[in-house]
Amino acid sequence: MKRLFVLITYICCILLPSKAQVSVEAAIDSLEILIGEQAHISLQVSLDADQRAILPVYPDTLVKGVEVLDVAKPDTQYLNDNRRLLIKEVYTITSFDSALYYLPPMEVQVEDEVYKSNPLALKVISMPVDTLHPDQFFGTKDVMKPDFMWSDWYGVIACAVLWVPALFLLLYLIKRIRDNQPIIRKVKVEPKLPPHQQAMQEIERIKAEKVWQHGLSKEYYTQLTDALRTYIENRFGFKALEMTTDEIIERLESVHDVEAIRELRGLLRTADLVKFAKFIPMMNENDANLLNAVNFINETKEAEDPNAKPEPTEITIIEKRPLRTKIILGVGIALISVFLTGALIYIGVELYNNLA
Repeated sequence: MKRLFVLITYICCILLPSKAQVSVEAAIDSLEILIGEQAHISLQVSLDADQRAILPVYPDTLVKGVEVLDVAKPDTQYLNDNRRLLIKEVYTITSFDSALYYLPPMEVQVEDEVYKSNPLALKVISMPVDTLHPDQFFGTKDVMKPDFMWSDWYGVIACAVLWVPALFLLLYLIKRIRDNQPIIRKVKVEPKLPPHQQAMQEIERIKAEKVWQHGLSKEYYTQLTDALRTYIENRFGFKALEMTTDEIIERLESVHDVEAIRELRGLLRTADLVKFAKFIPMMNENDANLLNAVNFINETKEAEDPNAKPEPTEITIIEKRPLRTKIILGVGIALISVFLTGALIYIGVELYNNLA
């Protein structure tokens, strides 16, 4: 009968699935520490590789008086041809109250069952003080001035170096926005033309616009005489733009052939009548005056010297400031102002803290 019972038990162990073996062990590396020192609790869990374990989590304290400073990342290791799994986790603890602490078992959940480790104990002792020899203690020391280190002044030096150019940049931007001038000027370099070529270009423009055909005789003669006066001023060297018609004719007669000036005299006087007496010339008279201006320029232009050195270039500055540029300019002024103010405050605080 006894042999039959043993046989049945053996068959059941083979045919029925056995319950997985789970072991949870805890160990502490130091049973006694001084106040503020640290100890390490090692939690070791052994289970089947296909099982899932949930280790205990302590937010800040293990028990009252024992603080958890750090929880290391779990270390896993496979055993028995990857059929078993060994998990190890280390908890760093400390305490600031001298006492003997009971550390309860640590609970680990495997599948739907909770397993507990063995309990631990931790003794925290205070620093021993020898009251029989008070001469070993020293009194309070005076405040010590730290050694000078350049690294403590890197921020102050950087702010001071950047503060001056930033201030000049701020003043420059303010002046630009106050004078309504662009920050960067677009410079267009053009060759300087002789006076007669400049005048001929202007006359060609006036001829192409044909403003007199729209009843704008005053505008037409104003533009034409301005082109001639500019040519005379650049060619003969006196300020024709500021002189009257008679003064211009008188000066030209003293330096040039009178016959060449005869047609110019009629053109300028006709222009004076149109501008000041509301005279309306005939259509063919407008064309004739334009032709007279061209003839005067051709007859009085200065002969070009093929061996002469080219004239220096003429620089034309194109200044435009769209709304977007104005907005960027305003934001830049605001940012630089904030930097200057913050840097000044920072320098003052650092000087006060380091020199006080």
